[in-house]
Amino acid sequence: MCGTRRRSRPRASLRGSAGEAGKLLGEQGLIDLDNNATTRPAPEVVAAMARCMQEAWQNPSSVHRGGQEARRLVELARVSVAGLIGAKPREVTFTSGGTESIDLAIRGTVGRLALGGGGVPVLVTTGVEHSAVGGLVEELVKQGACTRRLLAVDGDGRVRMEGARQMISGAAIVSVQWANNETGVIQPIGEIAALCREAGATLHCDGTQWVGKMPTDVAQAGVDLLTFSPHKFHGPKGVGVLWQRAGVQLRPVLMGTQEQGRRGGTENVPGIVGAGVAAGLAREFLAEFGLRVRLGEMRDAFERRVVELTGGVTPGVRVNSAGSARLWNTSNIAFAGLEAEALLLALSERGVLASAGAACSSGSLEPSPVLLAMGIEPRVAHGSIRFSISRDTTWEELERAAGIIAGCVGRLAGVMPGGGDGQWGMGNGP
Repeated sequence: MCGTRRRSRPRASLRGSAGEAGKLLGEQGLIDLDNNATTRPAPEVVAAMARCMQEAWQNPSSVHRGGQEARRLVELARVSVAGLIGAKPREVTFTSGGTESIDLAIRGTVGRLALGGGGVPVLVTTGVEHSAVGGLVEELVKQGACTRRLLAVDGDGRVRMEGARQMISGAAIVSVQWANNETGVIQPIGEIAALCREAGATLHCDGTQWVGKMPTDVAQAGVDLLTFSPHKFHGPKGVGVLWQRAGVQLRPVLMGTQEQGRRGGTENVPGIVGAGVAAGLAREFLAEFGLRVRLGEMRDAFERRVVELTGGVTPGVRVNSAGSARLWNTSNIAFAGLEAEALLLALSERGVLASAGAACSSGSLEPSPVLLAMGIEPRVAHGSIRFSISRDTTWEELERAAGIIAGCVGRLAGVMPGGGDGQWGMGNGP
């Protein structure tokens, strides 16, 4: 039934058209450079979910034939998702989203430690985590459920390993993201995992931006808990994933018998089916190493083009975290002296979609806490914009976006570059 048949799909490539997955945005003239916020569900995902809602709507906990068919689809998806990260299916728990997965991983670990009666546990994290981690840890500290230590980061937002052993020593749980949602900076998870094993600490890794974009093998990574969300790699919203190493115990947050007793509540069968299909497509994409390299080169060329076109318009244009290893899809560009919100609105009017940090906090007028934690001065952080591509983004889109960005920056800076289009002072392309 649904989710078991997939029509053929061309392998991902840097093709001249964004393809079927980008038709709607293309027809509207929009260029989506906000793919760290979410990605467009792949056509195969949409089709599988639609079939599931039509043909397998029963409760997967029911013992009758319809319920068991829904259960079968959930378990097939679990196998697919586990395969994406090199895990065993029984180690995978489905939740309602990445935030709930993070909450279960961290709160569940703290709750399990509290049952052990060993005193208030020490939790180690960083100042550059997503608010789903940072906000939760802050609340747990307020409740007296744990104390907190922060690992130092450098000017690119990467954990400084010198001094990390001392910070982790005596800690019960460590939570560090694999790749930053605003800058794309990749953390030294392998080194941190080694220190956690040495200290006997449980390591949770927020893999929301990593999984589906980069190859993942949980056995080699050394983490104990991994959380991620399929809507970041062309799957659906409303479903999240928690991987739990065998032997690692958590105290459930939502009580119930579902998901092996780890997370109560009726499973979102269509969402889980969509997650399974998205995981399979992600594995196909990740098998093509050369494609990731080319997408990264395309991102780098886009950054150079934006800096080239805007550097003469407003001083201080720079790429944040350019000195560290980053995900192939993420750019964070600072236009010092400009207001990110004003620039985002101008870009949106011209059809370029971007963000000023995490989508969950983009309504805030405050500068990004992540950038401030990296030591970036508020004036620069206020003018920083995140551009994030997907595996379907084309160079033609990026080239056109660079020209639009330069025109908007010129308008906001009060400088009108020559050769205009009558409104912004610059054409649509470089």
